[in-house]
Amino acid sequence: MGRKLSTDIDITEDSAELDNSADRGEYARRVGSRLREIRRQQGMSLHDVEAQSGKEFKASVLGAYERGERSISVPRLSRLAEFYSVSVDQLLPGEDGVIHGRETRGGSETVAIDLRVLRRNGSAEMAVLERYLTRIQLERQDFNGRVLTIRRDDLRTIGHLLDLDLDDFVERLGEMGLLADLGA
Repeated sequence: MGRKLSTDIDITEDSAELDNSADRGEYARRVGSRLREIRRQQGMSLHDVEAQSGKEFKASVLGAYERGERSISVPRLSRLAEFYSVSVDQLLPGEDGVIHGRETRGGSETVAIDLRVLRRNGSAEMAVLERYLTRIQLERQDFNGRVLTIRRDDLRTIGHLLDLDLDDFVERLGEMGLLADLGA
């Protein structure tokens, strides 16, 4: 009887391991899907990542991560987050597959900010804008890194922080070359 009990325990333990393995595989697929989403938002192919990372991230390996065929280590995930200029938690799926902070955007009047010009600006007043826009990017899960369209209400809020009304603030952004032409 003791032997049968041992066999029953072994079967239960094997089943638990199988469940954990299935859970790990599903999580790896969700992480991979998130990695692919961030890469695509940045307008990069797998080969672009390989080339721009100096072959630190091989296209074949990154593709295996994205398909969930291969698990990514924490140090590699950290390096990939650094490469994409996002925080590590943005590369991870939320609970039950929900992506962190995704929500619909309201408001019809918008202004497009050229993020590349903003990053090169370096002025103290624009550091406030850059921090605010980074938060908007995180909430929207928008990591293309080139242009961010924001509501005029958000600009009004930032303008108030800088003691400027909305029109003066938008004019200042234009003078600094930060307004992106979405038609181009």
